[in-house]
Amino acid sequence: MPHASRSASLPELTTLFGEVQQHFLDVIVPLWQGPGWNADMALPYEALDAAHQPLPPQRYRAMACARQLYLFSSLIGVLDNAEVRAAALFRSLQRHFHDAEFGGWFYSIDPQGKPLDQRKDLYTHAFILFACAHYWDKSREPLVESTLNAALEVIGRRFATGDGLYEACLDRDWITLETGPLQNPLMHLAEAFLATLAVREDAQVKQALSELCTAMHKHFVDPQAGVLMEKPLGAVDNWYEPGHQFEWYFLLESSPLLRGSKLHAALDRAFAFTEQYGVVQSSGAVRAMLDLNMDGRPKDSTQRIWAQAEYLRALTLRPDSEAAVLRQLQALQQRFLHAGGWHECRDEQGEVSRKDMPSTTPYHLATCYRGLTDYLR
Repeated sequence: MPHASRSASLPELTTLFGEVQQHFLDVIVPLWQGPGWNADMALPYEALDAAHQPLPPQRYRAMACARQLYLFSSLIGVLDNAEVRAAALFRSLQRHFHDAEFGGWFYSIDPQGKPLDQRKDLYTHAFILFACAHYWDKSREPLVESTLNAALEVIGRRFATGDGLYEACLDRDWITLETGPLQNPLMHLAEAFLATLAVREDAQVKQALSELCTAMHKHFVDPQAGVLMEKPLGAVDNWYEPGHQFEWYFLLESSPLLRGSKLHAALDRAFAFTEQYGVVQSSGAVRAMLDLNMDGRPKDSTQRIWAQAEYLRALTLRPDSEAAVLRQLQALQQRFLHAGGWHECRDEQGEVSRKDMPSTTPYHLATCYRGLTDYLR
């Protein structure tokens, strides 16, 4: 993708990104190779505290396992032992979470490894598909592709509602729970479809992705503001999240298939609106939740590292964005990264409001840094 002409800030940006990437490889990833890894279960702990001790396990989620599978797949060829860890995570996904009786994957297991929440949710299945696509790209193992195919099959057969959308959650035996579709799982499904198409030609996936984006535009985009709501239009207590607007924008803008779609056009038009209300101009902090009925006043002003990373990644695909990319990378480094890892959340006043470091966050940093790498190329 062509970028606008580069300015004098490029050397500064390149140097800063080198520091941030090194921090990721030297500080963040080792947390999940060492203290964050439960060797007995061959699973990541859900979170570490500020002293790098695992929080007492309440559960292990398939989605967290899948995000770590993506993380270590992305590091194969970069980091020693990444291949070994990815293989262990893939085996654990199947051993701990696969439902041999009804198919699909459980949401979570308890600390002893017994099924805990046995429902089937789209968010989990989307991440399994996403992780398997990346891992298969690196490993080319037939078992990984067959798991990818199984995930695609179960998503299409069980979750699809027939109008391009998908149920957010079903019971263990696939009986409906009447959840209906929700924005966030559908976004990660789009991401997983794109990851699949990046590693193989697949006409069915291409069609499903196009139909999903058409349906998202019809059922989730507010006609006035052009933003994607978290629940279908007309739902009570609806809201939108700037982080998700930026995440969707990146997925759509980076895909030749989706660029130029109605959904892409809506989010492209709404980008400045989302920045105006969703980003604190003085600090570059991204607000968590906004309500269209409150004149842009935030519903929740928590500042989360994942939203910060998604805004930064989205900016790499905006025209003439170099100064903004540099500013936001500085904001990410100064506000969220530290010598012992990262701050997960800050409150409205900018105070650190969560001391723990979840195993799911490195996925957001890895995808953000991948976007920055492509941008600097």
